[in-house]
Amino acid sequence: MPVDISGTWDMISNHNFDGYMVALGIDFATRKLASLLKTQKVIEQDGDSFTMTTVSTLRNYKSSFKLGEEFEELTKGLDNRKCQVNWVEDRLVCVQKGEKKDRGWTHWLEGDELHLV
Repeated sequence: MPVDISGTWDMISNHNFDGYMVALGIDFATRKLASLLKTQKVIEQDGDSFTMTTVSTLRNYKSSFKLGEEFEELTKGLDNRKCQVNWVEDRLVCVQKGEKKDRGWTHWLEGDELHLV
């Protein structure tokens, strides 16, 4: 049975975020601004349906999806891409299809912390 990752999660650290943004082709000024943000992620999970909202002082971003169903993730300023999210063991894994290959993200819980890679 998958875990429930619903909740409000505050970013406490990020590692190699600038390198990640460089790989995405994000310009220098945007990278510097983004690296200063401390975001908050709000996850609402209802069975196989999810809404994830990332909140920051710069911009809020909201994504809704259902497990196993392909959806289009709109990322203003980046490429819009098709995504599919599924549970892999106790991790929520997104595979993204777009201009860049081998992209996606993974969320999982360790104790009372939500991790994102």
